[in-house]
Amino acid sequence: MPYQHLLAKRSGAVEYLELNRPDVRNALSDQTIAELTAWAESIAADRTVRVVVLSGAGKVFCAGADLNWFTAMAGYTQEENLRDATAGARMFDLLDSLPCVLIGRVHGAALGGGSGLASVCDIVVASDAAMFGFTEVKLGIMPAMIAPYALAKIGRSAARELFLTGMRFSAQRAHEIGLVHAVVPATELDARVDQYVAEVLSSGPDAIAEAKQLLRDIWHRPPGDVQELMAQSIAARRSSAEAQEGMRAFLEKRSASWSSKK
Repeated sequence: MPYQHLLAKRSGAVEYLELNRPDVRNALSDQTIAELTAWAESIAADRTVRVVVLSGAGKVFCAGADLNWFTAMAGYTQEENLRDATAGARMFDLLDSLPCVLIGRVHGAALGGGSGLASVCDIVVASDAAMFGFTEVKLGIMPAMIAPYALAKIGRSAARELFLTGMRFSAQRAHEIGLVHAVVPATELDARVDQYVAEVLSSGPDAIAEAKQLLRDIWHRPPGDVQELMAQSIAARRSSAEAQEGMRAFLEKRSASWSSKK
């Protein structure tokens, strides 16, 4: 479908998705959220896509919420606010649960919802000049929609500091707390992203999808509660056609059938 706020390009099994509102620093609006939701639904149903690279056009990744959207919110009823917030929460959950790998390519600012987008990415590569912030409290609101994903990434202690102050923090600090996985000079962003893409394309796509789901199922539960689930999961995976091919390829010292380039 055509998008006004997004630019989507496909290269083999890789989807490149760009927030395409550079004039407003790729700020999120209700329309952007609707488009991201529709895009996520389509990608979730398309098993030919194995990895997505999410980036922002212009000088920043995403500077948070659109000011015009904030202006409209001021006049919302409770019912309208609930409908609006539910739509945003659904978008973040769809992005978080994509069966393929979502890589965030972050430069410039990633504030508010921008840090929320980083939180739902499986892998985040940031430029060393990038700036992050869960800045909602500065506006008298709170990061409720993105809280589950941020907590899963950065933990409760860092969330207490950053959610409650709204302070901005560097890419290096984001790396230290687990929000970002690699920090590189801006000139090396694409090369590092390409390295991650290559790693994903050399791995079994079904195994990745099931591993992502397993992470969602077990991350907050004690090992004893998920022992049976883990055993059942690996037993089923070992007997799958994909796993059989992967193990044969390893023993035969060849690339597996799914291993491909962009």
